[in-house]
Amino acid sequence: MGAKFLAICAAGLLVGGCFKERPKDRSAEAVQQIRLLFDNWAKAFEAKDVDRVMIMYAPNITAFDIVPPLQFQGADKYRKDYSEFFAQFSGPLHVETPNMQIEVSGDAAFAYGLERIAGKTTNGAPVDMWLRYTEGLKRIDGHWRVVHEHISVPINMATDTARLDLKP
Repeated sequence: MGAKFLAICAAGLLVGGCFKERPKDRSAEAVQQIRLLFDNWAKAFEAKDVDRVMIMYAPNITAFDIVPPLQFQGADKYRKDYSEFFAQFSGPLHVETPNMQIEVSGDAAFAYGLERIAGKTTNGAPVDMWLRYTEGLKRIDGHWRVVHEHISVPINMATDTARLDLKP
């Protein structure tokens, strides 16, 4: 009887395991959260609000921007880069990321695409350029944060000059 009871119990556990609810795929929800994060960043960018811009970044952000130095380590250094960038513009800034792609796996994600920035510098020169971006994100304490950012522009290899005139 003991062996029969044990077999019945084992079969019950096996069958019960087959009907357990599978973990929910939360990637669609994560994509929405990440899109909202970037939407809020764009509003802060256009307002030239460094504090709101920096909400998107993890404290230990590593960023490769189009301006020197070769890399920015940490949110404080990247905050300084944003402040210096915004100071070069008078009037409103415009930013758009029309083709953002987002991939999510668990607590990690990346976003990539083309970004357009338009505005007028303090000396009155118009700026309207397209950049390439890749963002590495991590869910930290329940919030998505950028831990790695890479911004680039193509260059003309023959002249060593940036190609800021290219459009999608």
